[in-house]
Amino acid sequence: MCGDLKHMSSSLRSRVLVSTTSLWLRPLAERVPATPAGVRFARGMVATGMRLGGDLPRGTQVDRIHGATADGRTVRGEWVRGRTVTDRTRVILYVHGSAYAICSAATHRSLVARLSRVAGIAAFTVDYRLAPEHRFPAAADDVRAAYTWLLESGYAPGNILLAGDSAGGHLIVDLIAENARAGLAQPGAALLMSPLFDLTLELAARRERIRRDPMISAAAARRLVAHYTDGHASDSPRLKLSLSQGMTLPPMLIQAGGAEMLRADAHHLAEAVRAVGGRAELQIWPGQMHVFQAFDRLIPEAQRAVRAAGRFLAETTIDAVRRSA
Repeated sequence: MCGDLKHMSSSLRSRVLVSTTSLWLRPLAERVPATPAGVRFARGMVATGMRLGGDLPRGTQVDRIHGATADGRTVRGEWVRGRTVTDRTRVILYVHGSAYAICSAATHRSLVARLSRVAGIAAFTVDYRLAPEHRFPAAADDVRAAYTWLLESGYAPGNILLAGDSAGGHLIVDLIAENARAGLAQPGAALLMSPLFDLTLELAARRERIRRDPMISAAAARRLVAHYTDGHASDSPRLKLSLSQGMTLPPMLIQAGGAEMLRADAHHLAEAVRAVGGRAELQIWPGQMHVFQAFDRLIPEAQRAVRAAGRFLAETTIDAVRRSA
């Protein structure tokens, strides 16, 4: 299953979910104040929605981790192992969304567990520091620390598979771009679900003029992101992502929903990767909303997309792409 999935139509359950979300969640998101109290409210609301929408597969093993790199950087998160895990040489490093301010390893446990089960690979979800308590570059530094920690734990770079959603997509591309600029070995592959690429949200705002996002407006999302970027210009290095010709990039699978505003970011990212010689497969799932993969209890498309994503992680590596080039 690849490309724009143009011949697929969304399920009735999916259309009901989009309509319902548009009726209650978007108006509520518009009213949440851009204050620390508003962020705390949003954290609770999103955590509840993620728990209700996602099912933790039976037999999943979860272990909390508090570690450190050799140079003393703290690494927090959790190991998630589906009961089908057989591959002991590779690992999924999962970087959650959303907006650098709201979610955690716990909110994404169900989604990560299902990826682990389909791929047959254990996953480590990094609990990076959140805004507004911790501003740029705290989250990016924590993702870098988690990648380094896995390397120091004995995983070869090509056996580390990156996966993430929303703001986690931005953090993943930042890690890959910084690796390339520093001449460091790249991870084996990258899965990006509804990735945020443009932190100004201008791409998203232009998309909203064509179709309104059912979950949140570009303006409201921009207010959340500003908690992280406050004090830095939008074109600051590592906030405005830049890929250059000649960079070695891992193969990427990019998934986005057809009903969400970040489908524009997904398109832009795929084009940017291809423009510098990288490999990026783009899947736009018709009628779906932001990070629809998390709602497997509610919609069948979530299960199908995670199966496609898990197969990509299981079967695609940077070394295999090099051998076939």
